[in-house]
Amino acid sequence: MDPQVKDDAVRAPGGVPLLICKGLTKTFNAGQATARPALNGLDLTVDRGDFIVVIGSNGAGKSTLLNMIAGAIEPDSGRLTLDGRDITRLPAHRRAGMIARVFQDPMIGTAAAMTIEENLALAERRGKGHGLGFNLTAGNRGRYRELLAGLALGMENRLSTPVAQLSGGQRQALSLIMASLSKPKLLLLDEHTAALDPRTADLVMAMTRRLVAEQALTTLMVTHNMRQAIETGNRLVMMDAGRVRDDIHGAEKTSLTPADLVDKFKIENDRMLLGS
Repeated sequence: MDPQVKDDAVRAPGGVPLLICKGLTKTFNAGQATARPALNGLDLTVDRGDFIVVIGSNGAGKSTLLNMIAGAIEPDSGRLTLDGRDITRLPAHRRAGMIARVFQDPMIGTAAAMTIEENLALAERRGKGHGLGFNLTAGNRGRYRELLAGLALGMENRLSTPVAQLSGGQRQALSLIMASLSKPKLLLLDEHTAALDPRTADLVMAMTRRLVAEQALTTLMVTHNMRQAIETGNRLVMMDAGRVRDDIHGAEKTSLTPADLVDKFKIENDRMLLGS
């Protein structure tokens, strides 16, 4: 577990959770032969400062959960509360100032025709209206260079370069910085290293841990990488058949091995087959 991320033992007693997912259900193509339940009465509470890693097999409901939190889809039933506000039916653009997201595809999180500095300036104004001119000052350009220099990907001296000219790894790293710039209440990471080569994936994960720790960002990260799941965050949530089946934290998470997780998957799958 990342030692910079707070553990359950230091949570404020009686504190109000940042995010509450209560009884969320979603069935795609409902009423048709192709109907597919994606969430099945899912409950999840996220405390302020949590860094939760979400794992599960394909079809477990992981991406549906993130899409629902972000506002891309609405639940059939259930309720979502963020920072004490009911956001269940709130459109995605109305959540933009509160929730930031980094997708698996490096091409999604950035504007290819705009320059690096324009992308960063736009991200900094996320949820605050339009206009780039105010943010593109000498001071902000210096701050952007400093942020990019920490990546060691050579972008700090290319602020005026169109993002279309960057590699996939560079674009994903830029997407992560952009997502953190507006200080969102909640950061969603949807398999954000899955499309990268191993070296770049490790670099982006190291930057992820650093940004989350430095800015105390409450974070939900979906991954299929067992090593990332064990090494990252203070909680590990296992999903299966649209529900949370396990919530591992504290000493149990610290002592986990990849073999332990494989065994847990097998046990949960056996339980589902037996109907328990």
